[in-house]
Amino acid sequence: MTVLARRQAIAVFFAFAFAYFFSALVRAITATLSPTLTREFQLDAGDLGLLAGGYFLGFAAMQLPLGTWLDRHGPKKVILCFLLFAVAGCAAFAVSTTFHELLAARVLCGIGVSACLMAPLTGYRRWLTPEAQLRANSWMLMTGSFGMLASTLPVQWLMPVVGWRPLFWALAVLVGLSMLLIAWQVPRWEREGSQDAGPQGSYAEVWRHPYFRRLAPIGFSIYGGMIAMQTLWAGPWMVRVAGYDALQSAAGLFTINICMLATFWGWGLLGPWLVRKGYTTDRLMAWGLPLSFVMLIVLIALGPAAGAWTLAFFCISCTFVSLAQPAVGMVFPAAQAGRALSAYNLVIFFGVFVIQWGIGLVIDAFRAAGMAEVAAFRSAFGVFLVLCIASYAYFLLGSRDNRPQ
Repeated sequence: MTVLARRQAIAVFFAFAFAYFFSALVRAITATLSPTLTREFQLDAGDLGLLAGGYFLGFAAMQLPLGTWLDRHGPKKVILCFLLFAVAGCAAFAVSTTFHELLAARVLCGIGVSACLMAPLTGYRRWLTPEAQLRANSWMLMTGSFGMLASTLPVQWLMPVVGWRPLFWALAVLVGLSMLLIAWQVPRWEREGSQDAGPQGSYAEVWRHPYFRRLAPIGFSIYGGMIAMQTLWAGPWMVRVAGYDALQSAAGLFTINICMLATFWGWGLLGPWLVRKGYTTDRLMAWGLPLSFVMLIVLIALGPAAGAWTLAFFCISCTFVSLAQPAVGMVFPAAQAGRALSAYNLVIFFGVFVIQWGIGLVIDAFRAAGMAEVAAFRSAFGVFLVLCIASYAYFLLGSRDNRPQ
């Protein structure tokens, strides 16, 4: 394992973080644009959920080949190839005139940015110490929160000035600039040992690992649900349940994302210290995740009285599950880290797709059954709550021998 010098490690982090910032902005921008896109393309809740989820469908579809390519070819080469698709996806979204064109462009964007977190995490597994990996993971997520923050009020302010189509042309250019920065700063990948996808390095070994299987359900439902809420359903809840207008909704999303930014910054500072004090990731998740269920119950119970701050506290309380991702990466050998991380990311983002679209379908189904819109939203979120609690129970009941060594 080649540990980078501090100065080079910082340069590599910022190069990757610049790309991840824009990937998160593209991911979350549909929440801010949802009123405009709903009006312009006559979308119902199911269409809106599918459009936002299309990004995650493309993202999830690439995770398995991505992991193999990262282990074989390294982060630099792989992320540069993938970001070409992100540039094309942003450009395609800017010129789309139908819902199906928008959906195809979102899928292409998801494919293009699908390496923006896995590539750096794979590199960090080899280039940073275990303690530094926890900090870098949290601060990459903090960078993502910066991107989501930029997708809220700044986008809402720019909309009347330039419109949503030029915004996507600008994103295409900025993603291209991030490629130049990565090409300049990220070191080449030197393969260590055998990384061919054989018996010692296959996805089958990852899927069969008891610790991976124990963490998979909470990754799907709680981690996936947190992202689904942050990148889509927080916006429609504020508009259609709490009665916010478009600008108030964007301000609410800004509040949620700045809270998430501060939370991940805090995890980056405290995470390594807590681990040194003997607080394992399993223990922190077991203690912390019930807070998210409490906040979701409060959200549902308050209904129209639950606005941005209630949603923000829910998302904050979910961040305990973000500790699962580096834990999965560290339980596998460095030569297999790309596959392990990408497999877990597949679980997370398949969860985002299912939950984003599923909440929309359930809302439409309850409304078709005669339920009022506010009641339909509350009931759909109740179904989501049951899913989260069931996955947490599976995590707690998993064999205590299934912990990382």
